[in-house]
Amino acid sequence: MDENYIAFISYSVGGACFAALTLLLAYLCKQKLVHPFLVFASLCSLLWSAAIAANYQHFTLPREGLLLLETLRYASWIVALMVSLQFATGQRLPRIFRAMLHSLWLISFILIGTLIVLKNPLLNDGNLLIWNGLILAIAGLVAVEQLYRNARHQRMMKLLSICIGALFAYDLYLFSYSLIFTEIDKGLWQSRGAVNGLAALLMTLGAITVARQNPQRSVFSVSRPVAFYTTSISAAGGFLALIALGGYYVQLYGGRWGSVVQIAILFSAFVSLLALFGSTTIRSKVNVWINKNFFRHKYDYRKEWLQLINSLTHSDTDEDFNERAITVVASIFKSQGGCLWLEDSGFYRPIKALGMPLPDARHCEPIETPFCRAMQQQEWVFSTHTSLPNFPEDINKRLPEWVKSIPNLWLVLPLLTEKRLLGFIILTEPSTDASVTWEDLDLLKAVGRQVASYLDRHEASEQLARAQQFDAFNKLTAFVMHDLKNLIAQQALVVENAAKHKENPAFVEDAIKTIDNSVGRMSNLLRKLQQQKTTDIERLQLHKILIDAVQKCQSNRPSPSLRLETQSVKVEADRDHLTMILANIIKNAQEATAVSGFVDVTLREDGKNAIITVEDNGAGMDNEFVQNRLFKPFDTTKSGKGMGIGVYQTREFIAGLGGRVEVESAVNEGTTFTITIPVSTLKA
Repeated sequence: MDENYIAFISYSVGGACFAALTLLLAYLCKQKLVHPFLVFASLCSLLWSAAIAANYQHFTLPREGLLLLETLRYASWIVALMVSLQFATGQRLPRIFRAMLHSLWLISFILIGTLIVLKNPLLNDGNLLIWNGLILAIAGLVAVEQLYRNARHQRMMKLLSICIGALFAYDLYLFSYSLIFTEIDKGLWQSRGAVNGLAALLMTLGAITVARQNPQRSVFSVSRPVAFYTTSISAAGGFLALIALGGYYVQLYGGRWGSVVQIAILFSAFVSLLALFGSTTIRSKVNVWINKNFFRHKYDYRKEWLQLINSLTHSDTDEDFNERAITVVASIFKSQGGCLWLEDSGFYRPIKALGMPLPDARHCEPIETPFCRAMQQQEWVFSTHTSLPNFPEDINKRLPEWVKSIPNLWLVLPLLTEKRLLGFIILTEPSTDASVTWEDLDLLKAVGRQVASYLDRHEASEQLARAQQFDAFNKLTAFVMHDLKNLIAQQALVVENAAKHKENPAFVEDAIKTIDNSVGRMSNLLRKLQQQKTTDIERLQLHKILIDAVQKCQSNRPSPSLRLETQSVKVEADRDHLTMILANIIKNAQEATAVSGFVDVTLREDGKNAIITVEDNGAGMDNEFVQNRLFKPFDTTKSGKGMGIGVYQTREFIAGLGGRVEVESAVNEGTTFTITIPVSTLKA
């Protein structure tokens, strides 16, 4: 089959597909679903396809005519993409960006027109067609990327971006391949018409499908890294293309050394690109330029917020939380370092520094200065590089004198929690753009509040830990005082009866035993406080412990009675401690009961448990007191007579033995304490 016939069929089919697309776009334009310029761009592609197809039959298309049609096709689609972006989003790209794209096809038109007027033989050079197509294809891809990136609400725009982007990508491949061999590849050129037709057909079918659906939000979006690399690659491609153009003419007019010089130039350009894009500074500057000119917002807020939360909540026990706060803020704004000031005794004092020396005590700031009030009342971010209109320059006069001694000062960020100024962070200048816009200020304030809340929470947790330590110390002190009170009561009783019974040998012997017992218990208490021995666990006969506890309470009224239903029960516990808590329960019952009442103590065995009950018919307690206050430490109804820890201590000790304490009580009827202790399973 003749090659001209293949090309004719290819471009004819492409023209037919663009004819269908033009009709469909005209209908959609009438429905106000697309911009009218898309109809014009499709019509230009139809004209372009038809002219090239006719060239392969009985019509000869001049080279200047082909150049003009190629430029018209690219220009119409670039303009259509730009106006579609504004049509879809209601916003324009930055003026410098639009000027750059439109200037490329305008310059192409002017250059070709000038060559036509001057009848310059360069029109017949195939390289002009190659370079024209290569440069405009790159410009078209950049325009496609912006439409795809920003048209978030219309699937029609996404479809347009994909299909037209595919056409430009094919052209980029075609002309890049042709540039290497300094002539256009016939196979790729012939296939170009069919490729364009296929893209137009896909666009037609897709537009019909999308037009039938209700508009819905698109979930596709190109991220900033993708835009960064796309723009960088486009710039690198343009740079290499210019170098290749220079190398080509060096080869053409350079004589015998032309090839060597061309290869040397291309190799140097390639190595230069690798060196430039391997530089952190260069990449940072490119990233700042892209953020300013390619995006509606300077920051990817979702990414920044997730990264902020993840950094602040990252658990690392070895890391200083204050240092982490500085690191997080500095990394977001690319600052080289910073220092944190926190409130302490009426001053804001430097606590931690990163990437700079820690300021000394001369850099403390009183909390009531105009500098601090501006941060607290107005949430003011002090900056020496603010580029905002109508910015009050005199606001920086509130900065204290010591701030001037900090090298490379960039800004002062307040850390606010509601209306409290927790402190502030000073950041040094970033390595790239140091200007501050409204968008920077909004993000700075949001980050400052979030960091302040985490610092405040961290401070609260430390205060809680200290309070818990003091609470544990106070409880220990209370328990010691409770034991000493009981020992003092024993000693006081001996002293009280000494004058009356000092001549009685039995009393003297009993007093010596009492003192010996007190000394032993105090020694045991000191041993526990010194942590030399926490407990003296023994296998005890429980009925003997009860007898001892009841005897200790015989001097009080009413005298307790003891009923032993079993004498074989043995438990494992600390003898002194168990005796003390049982005696304490019996004394409480005696204090709550009238002299004419009763206090009955009973021991029985129930399976694997020993059951001790202490029953009285005293004043009793209501259910609310039993449920909410009885076992609460330091809460007592004995005004001036107790510390309110005896029952709490009893429950904690019995729970440590694996048992439990239960209480039944009624006002003016009495109370029953039931203590359950597991029986020892050890064999004697």
